[in-house]
Amino acid sequence: MILHDRIPHDLTPRKLPGIQPATMQTWLHRDEAFYAQMAHRDALIANRRDAVIALDEAARPAAEELLDLVRETAYPDQTDPVTRPDGVTVAVDRSDPLGTLGRLVQEDFCILQKQGDEHVMTGAVLCFPASWMLSEKFMRPLIRIHQPVDAYDEDVARRVQRLFDGIQVGRPLWRFNALWYEDAELHQPRSEDARRARAGTEPPFLRSERQCLLRLPETQAVVFSIHTYVLPRDKVAPNIRNPA
Repeated sequence: MILHDRIPHDLTPRKLPGIQPATMQTWLHRDEAFYAQMAHRDALIANRRDAVIALDEAARPAAEELLDLVRETAYPDQTDPVTRPDGVTVAVDRSDPLGTLGRLVQEDFCILQKQGDEHVMTGAVLCFPASWMLSEKFMRPLIRIHQPVDAYDEDVARRVQRLFDGIQVGRPLWRFNALWYEDAELHQPRSEDARRARAGTEPPFLRSERQCLLRLPETQAVVFSIHTYVLPRDKVAPNIRNPA
């Protein structure tokens, strides 16, 4: 089990979509689970690549731009190769931008590009899905990506699309979710047709994703990053101990 000692954001529920301003300096996080999460990511990318990486060729320039941004942000004093804090050396392979990204930082990344009136997921490295499958969301628009989320109705869909349209370069946004799980495993793909069973009365793990949105300056693609935290119940604040 890969667990955290704390979740560094206030988990008080917010009305959807629950967006807050962030900064480019606070976009990426490195925490106490870095060593264990990165080892898990390395294994998934090596052994289950088709399940965790997808890239449309039209999104390759955006993926390369994102790789450059992440490397410059997370490893400002390094070029190629990069040596992580755990001592693992990662070659910066621009022919495999998402595979490289997935091995540099704890965040997962989805690339969304405007096609017609909607943003479509045209690329992703998704090692730690929380009850969804990349294969079912790849090349799908926002409203289709969020099927079958009950709270994501047409009104929320319109608000989220306006939000994506309005994201400005250099002014990232963030939100969080919080769900109770019976299992602490980070890699939890699940088909839309296999709904996650509701957690019991006292599920042992709280899983929270810190999700950031930013716009890439050159390609204008929107990036959705996901940093996953898993906390044992005994370390969760009493005011959020009711299962969701």
